Amino acid sequence: MSSLQGTERSALATVRHGLSLTPEFRKGLAGTLALAVVATVGKVIVPIAVQQTIDRGLKGSVPDVPYIRSAVLLCAAAVVLTALCAYLMNVRLYRATEASLATLRVRGFRHVHDLSVLTQNTERRGALVSRVTGDVDQISTFMQWGGLMIIISMGQLLVATVLMAVYSWQLTLLVWACFLPLMIVLPRFQRWLSTAYTLVRERAGDMLAAVSESVVGAAVIRAHASEARTAERLDAAIDASRAAQTRAQRIVATVFPVTEIVAAATVAGVVLLGVRLGVSGEMTAGSLVAFLFLITLFVSPLQTATEVLSDAQNAVAGWRRVLGVLDTPPDVADPGPDGVELPRGPISVAFEDVSFAYPGGPPVLSDVSVEIPPRSRIAVVGETGSGKTTFAKLLTRLMDPVSGRVTVDGEDLRRIRFASLRERIVMVPQDGFLFDGTLADNVRFGRPSATDEEITLALTELGLADWLEGLPAGLSTPVGQRGESLSSGERQLVALARAYLADPDLLLLDEATSAVDPATEVRLARALEGVTRGRTAVSIAHRLSTAEAADEVLVFDRGRIVQRGPHAELVRQGGVYADLYASWVAAARS
Repeated sequence: MSSLQGTERSALATVRHGLSLTPEFRKGLAGTLALAVVATVGKVIVPIAVQQTIDRGLKGSVPDVPYIRSAVLLCAAAVVLTALCAYLMNVRLYRATEASLATLRVRGFRHVHDLSVLTQNTERRGALVSRVTGDVDQISTFMQWGGLMIIISMGQLLVATVLMAVYSWQLTLLVWACFLPLMIVLPRFQRWLSTAYTLVRERAGDMLAAVSESVVGAAVIRAHASEARTAERLDAAIDASRAAQTRAQRIVATVFPVTEIVAAATVAGVVLLGVRLGVSGEMTAGSLVAFLFLITLFVSPLQTATEVLSDAQNAVAGWRRVLGVLDTPPDVADPGPDGVELPRGPISVAFEDVSFAYPGGPPVLSDVSVEIPPRSRIAVVGETGSGKTTFAKLLTRLMDPVSGRVTVDGEDLRRIRFASLRERIVMVPQDGFLFDGTLADNVRFGRPSATDEEITLALTELGLADWLEGLPAGLSTPVGQRGESLSSGERQLVALARAYLADPDLLLLDEATSAVDPATEVRLARALEGVTRGRTAVSIAHRLSTAEAADEVLVFDRGRIVQRGPHAELVRQGGVYADLYASWVAAARS
């Protein structure tokens, strides 16, 4: 079960909580409702005009033409006014809905970024994006159409009932007696639909995740000739979404014909009883015709309810999923204004009895205690799964330890404001992710105020001037989505330049040179000598050439630091590091 699933609320509680997060929708709602009242009341003008025309305008042997003309003109004016009010109501409702849902989207996306990497990893990216895109779209569809129809339908039902009672209380009781059982049954259908559409939204998220993965991983799919397997996965996700949608629509389709049958039976009963009341003199012909018009106004909201019910449950299911994100507390929280603001300068780091385990998994780090002095260059090495990357994520506070604490300059990371922490500690990840834009845009991501001249200077200081000159458009070269217009090595160069331009006090490199060719690696090694001078640098090293240049090496094995010291000393000592180094040398010579 995803940790972002959220608690199960009733439909009413879900809508109430959702509206509390979108004050824009409530703003001006009274005026919108007033327009809805006028638009609804205006619908009864035609039945009244028909009744008056029949009973008074056509009462004698000679039609009262002036009276009929006045009634028709008054009816036309009322219809125009009703249409104008309906138009204004629609405009106001659409404007308020879009403003409120834009707020919901913004809050959703920002909250996703506030969640820790660990929490985000509990759900596939496509499904997570679906919660604040597709699910919000479902809410939008309902609020702009279904919500409007509910407002009008409820008012229309009330007005029709009152006016029907004025014309004939007996026929009004007959109408309600016919429809009351249907109204009692509708909540049961609502519960069925709620369950069905929750599954619909979940399957839609799964489908989006499968499609996203197949698009992003297209190169890997082709390389391994797994198009058929990928197609099967997509087909399964699409079929599951179709089946869930079909089941939900089948429930809706069951309700609508029932409403039609009840409406037909009601009209037949009203005609029979109305004629009898007319014969006995208790009802005029005009009143009976007007009553039949009013039955249409009465039945229409109930028929609309069966249509809106599916959209409502779809929207409520989407709202639950969005609220599931918003209600998930960030497990790595920013202390905000109450947090510590660290001054600029060389950074010291300490891990004090730090342990970490992923939920439901074995310990990844166990009782790690180490101090990293200011201005030191540290290499972290170990076999795959030894805890190196987890160590880096704890140091940058992408995650928090299960026990123990990590300090920077003596301050617990959990007490340091994110703005201060991200300014002083910058991590260059191994994948070197780039955003769709130009080379300058991506390097400037580290310092938005940097000019093109400062970016060029940074690249020059890194020894990348000749590489920059070789690009087709220099700093204006488009990198493409995820940087796919550049090679993996070039993407890593841009990521390193971005971190260098940010000018952190601690630079954490998750093997930032792992995807760089040997010639570029040599050039970067010289540049990094200058980059790391005067600041603390921690490198997660897969190539032990990085460890050779470090002041000290931390050797991880099965979640513990088993050795530490300079490269040469560790080689002489033997043990885990000496074995790693021997394997690396042998691989380099082969």
